[in-house]
Amino acid sequence: MPITANDPQRRSWIQVEKDSDFPIQNIPFGVFLTRDDVITIGTRIGNTAIDLGALHQLGYFEGIPLTDDIFLQDSLNDFISDGKKTWRLVRNRIAELFDINNPELRDNEEHKHIVLFTLDEIEMQLPVQIGDYTDFYSSKEHATNVGKMFRDPENALLPNWLHIPVGYHGRSSSIVPSGIPVRRPLGQTLPPGATTPVFGPSARVDFELEMAFITTDANQLGEPIPVAEAEDYIFGMVLFNDWSARDIQKWEYVPLGPFLAKNFASSISPWIVTLDALEPFRVAGPKQDPAPLPYLQYEGKKSFDIHLEVSLTPENGEQVTVSKSNFRYMYWTMAQQLAHHTVNGCNVISGDMMGSGTISGPTPDSYGSMLELSWGGKKPLKMKDGTERSFIEDGDTVTMKGFCRNEHVRIGFGEVSTKLLPAFGGKRK
Repeated sequence: MPITANDPQRRSWIQVEKDSDFPIQNIPFGVFLTRDDVITIGTRIGNTAIDLGALHQLGYFEGIPLTDDIFLQDSLNDFISDGKKTWRLVRNRIAELFDINNPELRDNEEHKHIVLFTLDEIEMQLPVQIGDYTDFYSSKEHATNVGKMFRDPENALLPNWLHIPVGYHGRSSSIVPSGIPVRRPLGQTLPPGATTPVFGPSARVDFELEMAFITTDANQLGEPIPVAEAEDYIFGMVLFNDWSARDIQKWEYVPLGPFLAKNFASSISPWIVTLDALEPFRVAGPKQDPAPLPYLQYEGKKSFDIHLEVSLTPENGEQVTVSKSNFRYMYWTMAQQLAHHTVNGCNVISGDMMGSGTISGPTPDSYGSMLELSWGGKKPLKMKDGTERSFIEDGDTVTMKGFCRNEHVRIGFGEVSTKLLPAFGGKRK
């Protein structure tokens, strides 16, 4: 089935500003609270939110096999369960409906008032009920940088890293949408030179520049997903800030890996951009050497050219861009991650989320964490007010943005922006 929604020549009767992340070729999916305090599933064109629940009730999806309440829910899980064919039919229909040459809704003022909202009339929610969350560690540059800082610089990558997409099981309950502040975590750390740990607020709270993909119902327990089919079970992607407490992590991660250092909070952008919308931006990933085992080998272009940036805004201060990176730097692709995740028979369901791992590029200005940008605190970053940052301070806001662009169109993710609040019980001393 062709993806007619991606026609680069298509224009909408909804006004779209130049360089908007959300032209008619995007058509992302999200969940929002309307001006009438109703939660609905929707999409967005330009700065206009569109109530898909109302559109469906008004008959605009006639001919597409959808249940009556599919868009009248507080999560996208059931819609995602309907599968790739349905996602594509719905996106194509939305593109057709909002095409500048289609008068069907364009000239119906009553219906437009029901289904269209300005952004200040809605409140974005978490788009899916996340059942399980896995975080990978798939940027070679990031893994190498961390290995140099904490292990032997000559053997920065552990022996398994070039053979498997390393990952760990995360905590879904603490994943929040953009705009929801998070608190500095409390935990145990081992001060330099000490032999016994202390308890208190983390002194090294960090962001991790990541992206995450959302799956549909993919396989039965015991059934692996072949790498060639993996993308059929990926609904779309979001920006992902996997908050980390580096000092807590350093003390706890041996032998079982991250725990309290990671599970206190993660933040995502609220609009899920489908893989269909990203299709024009496919690129080849880095050459993999040594060649992975056969179950991880694939053909074609499985990565995407997604420009990423991170900015830091001190409380009552000015925003500073601290990193510019790109998703194409990822060594292990989403298809390989999902194939590896399920090769042992692990079953994946609608709404599961897989984090890419920190995305770092080859140059210092493209590193995806403060740990790398400040090189463990040895090279603090200067803010416009003259203060310095080795890690994130209370009151700071971290904002991540991402977009794809070619000569025809720009497709973006909006942003995930989160303020760090003091630890429960007071500020860090």
